Amino acid sequence: MEQVSMFEQSLSQPLAARLRPRTLEEYVGQTHLLGEGKVLRRLIEQDQVSSMIFWGPPGVGKTTLARIIANRTQAAFIDFSAVTSGIKEIRSVMQQAEENRRFGARTIVFVDEIHRFNKAQQDAFLPYVEKGSIILIGATTENPSFEINSALLSRCKVFVLHALTTEELTVLLERALQDPRGFGEQKVSVSREMLGQLAEFANGDARTALSTLEMVVLNGSVEPDGGITVTRETLEQCTSRKSLLYDKQGEEHYNLISALHKSMRNSDPDAAVYWLARMLEAGEDPLYIARRVTRFASEDVGLADPRALEIAVAAFQACHYIGMPECSVHLTEAVVYLSLAPKSNSLYRAYEEAKRDAVQHLAEPVPLTIRNGVTKLMREEGYGEGYQYAHDTRDKLTDMQCLPDSLVGREYYRPTEQGVEGRFKTRLAQIKDWKRKHTKR
Repeated sequence: MEQVSMFEQSLSQPLAARLRPRTLEEYVGQTHLLGEGKVLRRLIEQDQVSSMIFWGPPGVGKTTLARIIANRTQAAFIDFSAVTSGIKEIRSVMQQAEENRRFGARTIVFVDEIHRFNKAQQDAFLPYVEKGSIILIGATTENPSFEINSALLSRCKVFVLHALTTEELTVLLERALQDPRGFGEQKVSVSREMLGQLAEFANGDARTALSTLEMVVLNGSVEPDGGITVTRETLEQCTSRKSLLYDKQGEEHYNLISALHKSMRNSDPDAAVYWLARMLEAGEDPLYIARRVTRFASEDVGLADPRALEIAVAAFQACHYIGMPECSVHLTEAVVYLSLAPKSNSLYRAYEEAKRDAVQHLAEPVPLTIRNGVTKLMREEGYGEGYQYAHDTRDKLTDMQCLPDSLVGREYYRPTEQGVEGRFKTRLAQIKDWKRKHTKR
C-alpha cells in the first residue's frame, strides 16, 4: 500500500485549514480585542481566561481564536459541535473535564454554533461552568441575547468579532502566497489589484477569501517553468457571483428589513432599493418583503397618501402571481413610491394609544345607545335607545356619544398636515367644531 507523505497529506487539506493561525502574532483582524493592551489580549497573555462567547459573522476566526487561547494557556482543548452532539455527548465531555480537573489540568470546551443547542442542552453546561470544571468558549453567528439562555449568558463574557476589512483580507491572501503552508513553495503570479478584488469579493470572510484564492490558483495558467499565472479571466470566472451574508431566520434577516423600513421612512429611495436588492438577491421570500412594505404603507404614510396602501397591496398581489425574479420590479415600484410619499404615523399612534386604553378598560361597557337591540328583551333593557341615524340628518352628523363614559373626550387620531392628510385634518376640525356647537350640555 502506497504511503502518503506528510507534505502530500498537508496539501490535501483546504488552504484555509493549512493556513489556520497558530499564534496571536499570526492572527489577522479583531484589533479592537487583540491589539496591544486590549482587553482580550491581556486576558490571554495573563492566563486569566474565563468562559466567553465569540459572536460574529462566518469566517472571522472564532474557532481559530479559541484554539490559540487553548495553546497559549496550556489547557486541554475539546472541540464540540452543536450540530452533531446531544446531552449524552455533553455529559461524556464533562466527565472527561472533571477527570482533568482532578489532575490539576484545565479544560477549554469550545462549542461551535452554540446557538443551535436547545435550552436543555445549554443548561447541561451550567453546573460545570459554575464550579470551574470547564472554561466554556462558545461561537455563534446569531445574537447571543436571543439565542443563549440568560443563565448561561450571565456567566460568560461576550466578545463581538467583526468582519475582516478588505485590507486585512488582502494581507491574509498575500501571506497565503508566501507561506510554505500555502503556495510559498510554488511560483504563483497574481497582481495585488486582483488580490484586492478577491478580498472585496470575500465580504469580510477569511475562509471564503482563502478558498477562492485556492480555486483561482488551481485554475491558473501553468507556465513552461512550472509557475502559475492567475489571469483576470480566471478571477472573474471564480468570482462570478458573490455569496451574500444572509440568514432568513437570523439577526441579519431583521437587520436588513429594518434597514429597508428606515430608509423608506427617511425618504431615501436609493438606500431603500439597495436594501431591497440585498434581500432579494440573497433569496428572501418576496412575499415577506411585500407584507412588510404593506405594513409600512399604513404605519408610516397612512392618510398622507391613501394611494400608498393600494400600491403596496398591488405589489403584494404581483409577487404572489408571478414570483421572482420578475416581481422584483413591482417591489421596487412600491418601495420607491413609499420612499417619496409624504409621511405620517398618525394612524399608528392612534391605534397604539387606543390599544393602551382598550387594555386598561376591558370591562368598560358599550353605551346602550349604540348597542343593537335585535330582540324585544334587549330593547326593553334600553339597547339602541336614543340612537341617532346620521344619514337622516342634514349635516350627516349627530352629537351622539360613542365612547364609554370614562373615556369621553379622548382623542386618538391626530392628523398631520402632510400630503393629503391636511384635508383630513381640516375635515376632522370641522366635525369637532360642529359637535361642540350641537352637543347638549
